[in-house]
Amino acid sequence: MQKNKWVLRTITLSAALSLLSGCWTMAAVGAGAYGGYKMKEKGYTLQSPITKERKSRK
Repeated sequence: MQKNKWVLRTITLSAALSLLSGCWTMAAVGAGAYGGYKMKEKGYTLQSPITKERKSRK
């Protein structure tokens, strides 16, 4: 009987942790998006450091 309770608690805990990990990821993504939006409002821009070189025509 005690072993069954322990197994059930372990399964429940692991299931809850796996479901909550997605919530934390979504919260972090939302916080990053909000921060980027606020920085854009203040005039900051984000530019990719990797750019393709263009050949100049002379």
